Amino acid sequence: MLMYRRLLAASAAFALLSGAAHAQDIRTAEALRDKALLDRTAWDITEDLTTTIGPRVVGSPAMERAKDWGAAKLKALGFANIKIEPFAKPSWTRGEESAELVAPYPMKLSIVGLGRTLPTPAAGIEAEVALFHTYAEMIAAPEGALKGKIAVITQPMVRAQDGSGYGVAGISRRAGPVEAAKRGAVALLIRSVSTSDSTVPHTGVTGFGPDVLTIPAAAMGVPEAEQLERLAKKGPLRIKLKLASTTDPNDVAWNISGEIKGAEKPDEVIVIGGHLDSWDVGTGALDDATGIAITTAAAKLIGDLPKHPKRTIRVVMWGSEESGGSSDAYIAAHKDEASKIVLAGESDSGADRIYSLKLPAGAAAHPIATTAANLLAPLKIYVNRQPASHGGADIEGLEQAGVPSIELEQDASRYFDYHHTMDDTLNKVRPDELAQNVAAWASLIYLVADSDIDFRALKPAGAAAPASH
Repeated sequence: MLMYRRLLAASAAFALLSGAAHAQDIRTAEALRDKALLDRTAWDITEDLTTTIGPRVVGSPAMERAKDWGAAKLKALGFANIKIEPFAKPSWTRGEESAELVAPYPMKLSIVGLGRTLPTPAAGIEAEVALFHTYAEMIAAPEGALKGKIAVITQPMVRAQDGSGYGVAGISRRAGPVEAAKRGAVALLIRSVSTSDSTVPHTGVTGFGPDVLTIPAAAMGVPEAEQLERLAKKGPLRIKLKLASTTDPNDVAWNISGEIKGAEKPDEVIVIGGHLDSWDVGTGALDDATGIAITTAAAKLIGDLPKHPKRTIRVVMWGSEESGGSSDAYIAAHKDEASKIVLAGESDSGADRIYSLKLPAGAAAHPIATTAANLLAPLKIYVNRQPASHGGADIEGLEQAGVPSIELEQDASRYFDYHHTMDDTLNKVRPDELAQNVAAWASLIYLVADSDIDFRALKPAGAAAPASH
């Protein structure tokens, strides 16, 4: 209660200092919020990208079309200073894949190769199974214990609103093949990193690189993983796995951007966006056509105002998030302006309702926290007292360079039902919730863009609050 009273007092002082201009900013932000709830731009962008381009894996002809699509879309929506920034990015292309249980009886398994996995020999790999219920259980096995075997990890993922179960279960995918290889395994199968009970398997990147010792690896549908668990209690299992893929070490990807130019401080920039690439098995609707659509539509609404805000808003469509590279490429190309990037944010957890806002460290005690809370309350979004710590994989480089970031946290309760699967399609997007995302981004980003707030100057929690700007 004491903290709440302090925030109210600080908000009143800020209003007195800022006067009518601050009140006008709030009214404009509220109008943007309400207009966004009825705006179809984000839906149209999502529909166009998933329908016209489809799956967009780095190195594919579709990804090159997506690059041109992104630049053309930004131009058509009125963005300025459109840039296509290429960077070196080795590509990986999936080939034919299959898996089957050979013993104790034949059963076809629904599998998908993990992104960047090594291929098997053309004839495949057939071996006895070493089954582990968790990643930790496999790690406990000594080196050499899995020699000649196909390791199977059946660890389930916990469903959570904030998606926190992903990090725990996802270690099987990210590091499993490397750790299984250390113990002598010839291949790895994992239960999909999924919150669904579907037979549709989930892909996603695994450890790779010229100095990484790894083995062929794939994910299977949830029912198959559960079936293997039951069968393993009755006796030994044998599986045959075939994976085909190719790589091109000399490929390229692109970061595409466009700007709503600031009216008074155009060299002060807010960077927002989503990633343009997707895995090859679905049309990348929730991951991450909606992220592109949400941030682009939000900036477009701000750009349509009679007067642009003080600061520039830059929308970036990052070109290689799924297997990495776009964050490093972006900060390398923009390191000289990092000190002038006042805020960064990325939308990359689907399009279900935003429920929480995390502001940069120190901002919770600043009047902007109260203003944002009042602005977002009609959208059923609260301001989290915890500061933003990781706004997205593509802005990681900016964060490490000292750029403050925000997290507009989406309800991820069902996101990992479809994540990295052939089921990540347009019909999983809920238009009303997509619009709520745009409303939150448009109103909040406008509020910061038309202010003088310096998040870098704010002191962390527990320190005295700085004077308002």
